[in-house]
Amino acid sequence: MTTEEARHSAGYWYDERTRIDAVDVLNALRRYRSAENAAQRRAREALGVGENALLALRVLLDAEQAGRHVNSKQLAEELGITAASTSALVDRLVRSGHVERHPDPHDRRGVFLTASGESMRQALNVLDQLDDSGAAVASTLDERDIRVIVAFLEEMTRVVDHIAPEESQADDVAVA
Repeated sequence: MTTEEARHSAGYWYDERTRIDAVDVLNALRRYRSAENAAQRRAREALGVGENALLALRVLLDAEQAGRHVNSKQLAEELGITAASTSALVDRLVRSGHVERHPDPHDRRGVFLTASGESMRQALNVLDQLDDSGAAVASTLDERDIRVIVAFLEEMTRVVDHIAPEESQADDVAVA
C-alpha cells in the first residue's frame, strides 16, 4: 500500500457525515449569527427602529434595572458613536415615544434618559429571551468546554476585528 493510498483510506471505517471539521464549526457559527440577527431584526421591526436605536434602548433598560441613570454622553460612550450622532438618535427616540428626557436631580443643567413604552419593553423582551436562552444552553457546558469555546470566540473576534477592506486602487492613482 502506498502512502497516498494509506492517507485516503485512513479512517475509512468512519462515515464521512460523522466527521466534524473546521468548516462545520464556521458553518454552525454562521447559522447562529443568522438566527441571532433575525431575532434582533424582529425586535427592531416591532419597534420601528434601527440597530443603534435598539442598542440605545437596551443600554437604557439595563441601566434602569441596575438603578442607574444614563445621560447622552454616557450613552454615546456605550454605543461608541459621536455626541452629534447620539443627539440625533435621542431626538428621534424621544419623538417616536421610545425615550423620555428627565431633569437630573443632582445637576440642574443635566438631563438623564429613560426608555418608555410598554410595547417597546415587550419587543425588547425578545432580546432578553435570546440572552436567557443562550445562558441556559451555555450553563450545560463543562468548564473545559467553556474555556475552549471562549478562547475560540475571542480569537475569532480578534481575527475579524483586524480585517479591513483593501483600499481601492483609485486611491493609489495620483491626480494629474
